[in-house]
Amino acid sequence: MPMKKPSVHLFLIFTFLLFCIVPVSRASTVSMEIVHSQDRYPAGGRYPIVVRLRVAKSWAIHTAEKDGKEIVPTTLSFSSRPGLNLEAFRFPQPEKKTFQYTSDPIEVLSGQILVRATLVVHEETLPGPNVLEGRLSYQACSASACLPPEDVSLSVPFLVAPKGAPVKALNRSLFLAQLENKEEKSGPFGLTADAGLFLTLIFIFLGGLALNLTPCIYPLIPITVSYFGGKSRDFRGRTVIHCVLYMAGLAFTNSVLGLSAALSGRLLGAALQNPYVLLTVAAILIALGLSSLGFWEFRMPSGLNRLASRQYSGYFGTFFMGLTLGILAAPCLGPFLLGLLTYVGRLGKPFLGFLYFFVLSIGLGLPLTVLAFFSGVSNRLPVSGDWMVWIRKLMGWVLIGMAAYVISPLFSHIMDKSLILGGIAVLAGIHLGWIDRTGKMMKRFSIFKRAFGLIMIGAVVAYFFYGGTEKAGIRWIPYHENLVSSAKSEKKPLIMDFSADWCSPCRAMERKVFTDPEVLGLSRQIMMMRVDLTTRHASQDEILGRYRIRGVPTILFINKDGSEEVSLRIESYVDKSRFFSKVREHLKKNTTIHK
Repeated sequence: MPMKKPSVHLFLIFTFLLFCIVPVSRASTVSMEIVHSQDRYPAGGRYPIVVRLRVAKSWAIHTAEKDGKEIVPTTLSFSSRPGLNLEAFRFPQPEKKTFQYTSDPIEVLSGQILVRATLVVHEETLPGPNVLEGRLSYQACSASACLPPEDVSLSVPFLVAPKGAPVKALNRSLFLAQLENKEEKSGPFGLTADAGLFLTLIFIFLGGLALNLTPCIYPLIPITVSYFGGKSRDFRGRTVIHCVLYMAGLAFTNSVLGLSAALSGRLLGAALQNPYVLLTVAAILIALGLSSLGFWEFRMPSGLNRLASRQYSGYFGTFFMGLTLGILAAPCLGPFLLGLLTYVGRLGKPFLGFLYFFVLSIGLGLPLTVLAFFSGVSNRLPVSGDWMVWIRKLMGWVLIGMAAYVISPLFSHIMDKSLILGGIAVLAGIHLGWIDRTGKMMKRFSIFKRAFGLIMIGAVVAYFFYGGTEKAGIRWIPYHENLVSSAKSEKKPLIMDFSADWCSPCRAMERKVFTDPEVLGLSRQIMMMRVDLTTRHASQDEILGRYRIRGVPTILFINKDGSEEVSLRIESYVDKSRFFSKVREHLKKNTTIHK
């Protein structure tokens, strides 16, 4: 027995050193470490943790939330062990910066970044050392260049203690400061008055209003209004109470769904950047859209339908009606709601998931509230009919459009996105305006359908004619080693552009520099070659090492002898005048410029 004590002491010393020496994982531009709030964590509790990121000087990383500018977001995730997981990552408020290659400010994080998180230790977790594996995915950009997306891995030890065990606080000043700064000056949940968010909420609210016109909801309006009226014949104010409870039940169900989808999306943030996952999500949305178009029927399980059909009296009965409306109207609401759930899951923003579905519920329930309060108005509503089936088919096309949006990051060119989305809008206009036979015996409705189809097609044509026409750009030859050797043997000068779709400065130069008429004129006198680094390929590391490429955009000027003109090298965003002058100088050294 005494012989075992030194081994026990050595084990305890090793565990203490492993725990107290904070592990650090470094990458070229960002390092990551864990800051503990105490020396050990008793079972059955939730404890604050800080993940400290340090970004190299003059570099910045994008925010953890995508803002619609086709950037690579920062994602942070940790593996889970039975009874132990790290969750609820909260990044600090980003700063807005305008780079040379952006017309609008973008949100970035730089310097020291303190990410708040919560360590959850379940009661059944056994005492002892545990290790969680973390991964940080990010893209670093400077004022004029971007590096390829990178990953940083980190193994973090956590010492679990028995429930109620005494602990020693660590890093008190840091965690007190984090507690004092928990409420951001920018407003609740870090949201700002963003026009994009406002327009999205309006669109979702209008979508909720439109869902009232589906064949599963519209026939219920007079019945529901009569129900509210019967509950409040002796007191007008009770109508408002019942309506508010009905909307509260509806909003509760949908908002919980939205919040759950957003949290799931946050956990699957890395997976949702995988092309195969995006294609799967798009396939689900298309299947739901085709269901709304009538190719097959979406049905809820019979058990849920029986549960939703149960009747309760009083205020709770009204609240229960709102809770279960989504189940009863699932054949019409289901595809649209599931499509929005998929979209929210891809965003991975919990508050926005809650907010989107709350606003949708308000749009869905508000007409019933207004009609119930002014009960006489409901008698003037149009009778239900084929026009509601047409509305449902319109929702199906909306879902197909959402599927195209989901896979839009896979499109290599902005015009590809516009062509696909525009094509869907044209097909929707043709189908809903002429091919669909719904309401063909209703003359006025048939005129409305054709007018709608013409508006859809006209809007697409106007977009491509006035706003969607793209300027001609440089015709780049894809990189091939044989072509480089051929240019050298034929004494031809060469310009080699290292670029990627995830590189914001590269896309800015594509729009603003490589479409300039003067630049195009010079480019026709020289071999223009592009090395596309959007996706990794077998020889990528060898090529990057050979040409000493540190980031993109990088443009090399190869003379007629096959050597690089190092003084002309470009390693950041440049405007068209500077690029033009470098190309002109390159041509002057190697050939005669043709006017």
